[in-house]
Amino acid sequence: MKRILFTTVSLGVLGLMSPALGADLSPYIKAPPAVAPAYDWSGFYVGVFGGGGFGNHNLNNALGPAGFANFTLNYDSTGAIAGGEMGYNVQSGSWVVGVEGDGFWSGIKGSDIGAFNAGALPIGSIDATNLRNGATLRARGGFTVDRLLMFFTGGWAYGNFQHTNTDPVLGVDQFSTHRSGITAGGGIAYAVTDNLIGKFEYRYYDFGRYERLTPLNGQLPYTVNSTYSVVTLGLDFKFGGPVVAKY
Repeated sequence: MKRILFTTVSLGVLGLMSPALGADLSPYIKAPPAVAPAYDWSGFYVGVFGGGGFGNHNLNNALGPAGFANFTLNYDSTGAIAGGEMGYNVQSGSWVVGVEGDGFWSGIKGSDIGAFNAGALPIGSIDATNLRNGATLRARGGFTVDRLLMFFTGGWAYGNFQHTNTDPVLGVDQFSTHRSGITAGGGIAYAVTDNLIGKFEYRYYDFGRYERLTPLNGQLPYTVNSTYSVVTLGLDFKFGGPVVAKY
């Protein structure tokens, strides 16, 4: 009789505990949290850019430097610049390296006519320089924070120039020339979408020296050294490139 009573009581206690135990058991396994995607900068891209630039030109002839300067005379140039580019990036961790080439049209031009009109030139003619177009081929490297890229760039530059020397009495001597040089700079880029990338960039160009040994208007032979600072905004289209999971 005691055994039957104990068994009955035990079964009753287990029956009362079953709903509580069932409530403690999770009805499903919770899914893992969503993984935030990280932008991948690897891949091929093409784009366009535009902006403005400032040039500085040192002319030297047989008269030699003026005072303590390293030039006979100096003048500036300003104007717009626009072009197209293509490149390829490879990303490893937060670092990006790549190569980029571009071609550009330039309206950066200027002369020393202001100094001539003021009677401040050591020579009796006006010189003007026009950077007409050019191209670059550069290495590029930078650091990323997801969709933001901070980069530096540098390499070879090529420019086509038109120079005009005007003597009020002896006439005009105009010629075209081209120069190879170097360029370096940096900027920031941001991936607005997975394929569209906007950027802001500064570049410095040094095209070295071109020379005019036999001016057709009887002027002394001379050389011109030209450097430029250019600021541009650009928009690139990146082809493909997976989005990488970030844990």
